[in-house]
Amino acid sequence: MAHRTTIRFLLGNEPRTLTDVDPTLTVLDWLRGTERRMGTKEGCAEGDCGACTVVVGRLVDGAVKYEAINACIRFLATLDGCQLLTVEHLKRPDGALHPVQQAMVDCHGSQCGFCTPGFVMSLYALNRAEAAPLEGVLDEQCIDDALAGNLCRCTGYAPIVAAAQQVRNRTPDHIDDALPSVTRALAALADDAVVETGRDGRRFLAPATVDQLADLVLSNPDATIVSGATDVGLWVTKHQRVLSTVIYTGRVAGLARITDRGDALELGAGVTFTAAKAALGRLHPDLDELLRRVGAEQVRNAGTIGGNIANGSPIGDTPPALIALGASLTLRWGAQRRTLPLQDYFLAYGKQDRQPGEFVESVTVPKPGKGDLFAAYKISKRFDQDISALCACFLVTVGDDGLVTRARLAYGGMAGTPKRADAAEAALLGRPWDAAAARDAKAALAQDFTPLSDWRASAAYRLAVAGNLLLKFQAESVADAPATRVLAQRTQGRPAGCDIAKAVPHA
Repeated sequence: MAHRTTIRFLLGNEPRTLTDVDPTLTVLDWLRGTERRMGTKEGCAEGDCGACTVVVGRLVDGAVKYEAINACIRFLATLDGCQLLTVEHLKRPDGALHPVQQAMVDCHGSQCGFCTPGFVMSLYALNRAEAAPLEGVLDEQCIDDALAGNLCRCTGYAPIVAAAQQVRNRTPDHIDDALPSVTRALAALADDAVVETGRDGRRFLAPATVDQLADLVLSNPDATIVSGATDVGLWVTKHQRVLSTVIYTGRVAGLARITDRGDALELGAGVTFTAAKAALGRLHPDLDELLRRVGAEQVRNAGTIGGNIANGSPIGDTPPALIALGASLTLRWGAQRRTLPLQDYFLAYGKQDRQPGEFVESVTVPKPGKGDLFAAYKISKRFDQDISALCACFLVTVGDDGLVTRARLAYGGMAGTPKRADAAEAALLGRPWDAAAARDAKAALAQDFTPLSDWRASAAYRLAVAGNLLLKFQAESVADAPATRVLAQRTQGRPAGCDIAKAVPHA
């Protein structure tokens, strides 16, 4: 396979070609230390505060797609083939402020100013994402979603929301004027070579095809596989770990595909949470809502479904939902593939059924069918950008006679792995889907789980809430069910799939 030893990307409209790049040098440290672009700030160094937010443009189907990301946990070498925009690029050539910046001034959206560049870049990304601007005021829920990953201790956020609404209807700017030349430049940077760089004996490898990835993982079984680095980035910035070999999957277009198989969706391991939210949200609104609460916009734009599964965390957000839906996993080792139920991939805490040289290639998610009831619940200390204390996802199939024919009750945060509740499921099978059956299933959970107590929740709390969510699920799924959830705001311009809906059977 052909190799290339340079990292090539655009900083604004200026080409950058770098060699001997440290595999885990972050975009933030390079911007501030090498380029002296001081507008991008370090606040938390873990992708939580948003002070480091930048915008990355990638060529997707011939067009440049812009997304906000956290520069503090993004490795510089992953920018190969991309355009990087910082707050310094927003001002006009004559020095005038960009409309987003001007709106922050007009609405008094800045006080101490430390977080302001990150907010500006998040608002800029939101503004660009509105491909077809609508008349009227921008839905505040959309603004809240876009800004959930940006923290401010001064303003109370209301002036920043007002600034977002002021620039609701985007007009072309100087960045748009340069877009044709940027598109051509990014197209010229694209190739099928394996990118290989590094420093001090440490290597960064970035294949362009799935076959190249398979060969590299097989020949480097101890390498750290990185997609969005939303987890691995913290290994470096917080744990100070030194990674000897990094294999980056973000250039592998084949891993980012979503294929509709008719009765199921196949998601490549490189599908981001943002892309997965759009696809899975069409299957059920609870999937949309669950994925809306994965990290924040910057994390969802970078983190991937495959990464969330592969690291095997017992509190990963997506595995309980995918297990409840009966998802299966495809693993690849060289040219060989094997498929197993997703629930069987998680063996014990910190241990997964993945051999050296093997990687997650895709996950297949069956679509809910006739008589299927589904719901997903995430319990956390705060609503946005928080790790689950408990995640519960349920699929129950009710036959025409009103009896339960199938039950898949999956939990995260209740054991050392994401896990189904076997005893609780057995308590439902063959029973009418009523409150009595749900109460019996709740009682059976004590046979399925012995939760741990930690700073997120006590064992008693987890067990009680796990059972109460079962009762809630049953109550929500009957005819004329009472309202049990606070609906996300829905106004013109917000996708219908972003609303929270009660569990209802599929036709």
